[in-house]
Amino acid sequence: MAEKLAPEKRHSFVHNGQKVFEWDQTLDEVNIYINLPPNVHSKQFYCNIQSKHLELGIKGNPPYLNHDLSSPVKTDSSFWTLEDDIMHITLQKRDKGQTWASPILGQGQLDAYSTDLEQKRLMLQRFQEENPGFDFSQAQFTGNCPDPRTFMGGIRSD
Repeated sequence: MAEKLAPEKRHSFVHNGQKVFEWDQTLDEVNIYINLPPNVHSKQFYCNIQSKHLELGIKGNPPYLNHDLSSPVKTDSSFWTLEDDIMHITLQKRDKGQTWASPILGQGQLDAYSTDLEQKRLMLQRFQEENPGFDFSQAQFTGNCPDPRTFMGGIRSD
């Protein structure tokens, strides 16, 4: 049932008419997907994930991305992989349940409506996680959605 509350589609960050990356999020993590250029060996790519900063690119060239993150991440459980010509970066949120309007600080922010939809989806993910016997996939919020991090005492940690 939890997979029914997974992100339905990825958000795109476009700059000067070119897609820079796509991304989505869950309660625990933010995922960034970057299409890799052709004819570059996988060992030439690098990605440095810091608590509040992300840098990646091709060794010996200026970075493709070199930006502060919207919120801090857990570096020990964040990682990146290369598969099928895509760099997939998984950033483990330091604050589980926090709704990110964009992975990159000040860049490609979701509009207020899209941010609200993300917050509602994350809240339903939280309900699903805390009540695994119930199916929240068809649940809806009317009006403002509470913050998944703080609602009813906050997210429980095991």
